[in-house]
Amino acid sequence: MNRSVLSAALGLALAAGLAGLPATAVAAPATAPPAAAVQGYTAPAYAGSAAEAADNQAFFRAVTASVRAKRAANPWLQTVTVTYDTANAPSFTGQIAQAAQIWNSSVRNVQLQETGGGGDFSYYEGSDSRGSYASTDGHGHGYVFLDYQQNQEYDSLRVTAHETGHVLGLPDDYSGPCSELMSGGGPGPSCTNPYPDGNERGQVDALWANGVAPAN
Repeated sequence: MNRSVLSAALGLALAAGLAGLPATAVAAPATAPPAAAVQGYTAPAYAGSAAEAADNQAFFRAVTASVRAKRAANPWLQTVTVTYDTANAPSFTGQIAQAAQIWNSSVRNVQLQETGGGGDFSYYEGSDSRGSYASTDGHGHGYVFLDYQQNQEYDSLRVTAHETGHVLGLPDDYSGPCSELMSGGGPGPSCTNPYPDGNERGQVDALWANGVAPAN
């Protein structure tokens, strides 16, 4: 929120070992879920949780550990290409592609590229009371989960770009303004901004400088 490759892509292979869907995922519907249109209903501002924040950081640490381990094959690499697959999130392929385009046009030290399978991380869709999140199984495999209900109550492109921001190392900041992508659902459902602000773009480029993110 799912570019031209300026240098050799790194085969991080973070998601290649996923044995199946996350436990909370459900079968994909034939068509994308419709936007919520419940008269008189206003979704509450999203506050997140400590567990979600821990998942986000664990996922990013898995990504950066793999990058550091594999960068030895190309120590002069300046731009990292991280690949993703969308086979398990067919309802959100449009939002994922737009999110990747937004991030690729916003930063220069890391780029996102779709692959037909076995990407560095995967997108999944389904229903989960926690909403959407970025997570890892604890074995270096990562995925972004897109929750149906949250993507109906909030702008779906913003949700997808926000979760993709976690892949690139950004934490949540729910107290931030709508102009800040990582404020997520904090500003409420009326916020539809899918773009990172200047500070967020700078953070990502700093994290991925010289082809590898420094240790947190």
